[in-house]
Amino acid sequence: MIELSPEQIAEFFHRSYNAVDGLWFMKVEERYGFDTALDIDNEVWKVFPKIQARLLKSMGKLDKGVQALFECLTTKLSLEDFQFEADEVNDNGFTIVIHECPWHNLMLKSGREKFSGKVGTLICNNEYSAWASEFGEDIKFELGEQICEGSPTCVLRFRL
Repeated sequence: MIELSPEQIAEFFHRSYNAVDGLWFMKVEERYGFDTALDIDNEVWKVFPKIQARLLKSMGKLDKGVQALFECLTTKLSLEDFQFEADEVNDNGFTIVIHECPWHNLMLKSGREKFSGKVGTLICNNEYSAWASEFGEDIKFELGEQICEGSPTCVLRFRL
């Protein structure tokens, strides 16, 4: 058996998670076409963020509220290798500016850049709306600029 460090173990699971997501999508697309694959992927991304949010809330011993959302979401983005800046939480909520998106980078690497905007717009709206709803019905998500649509950054706004 190979002895792996905690960092190597984390890298193994991180790369596996990224690979299976893309591979799953491409196999569904081969069989049923792009639009059906995107519809199914969208359904997954309506549920999966709730699982992630609940897990991080539990791990961080956090409850609802915009500060808990901020803590959990910035942790998730860091774990998934997003390069981003996040404003501090204020009375109106907070904003995250993403400078590098690993999902968009995977689309570029696989030669599927032409699909990135369609996938990103649909999935990000649903994913981050699900994150917001897990922390309070009063928290709303707004998707601003998007890297996958040609902007230099993605802008995620979470408002009360």
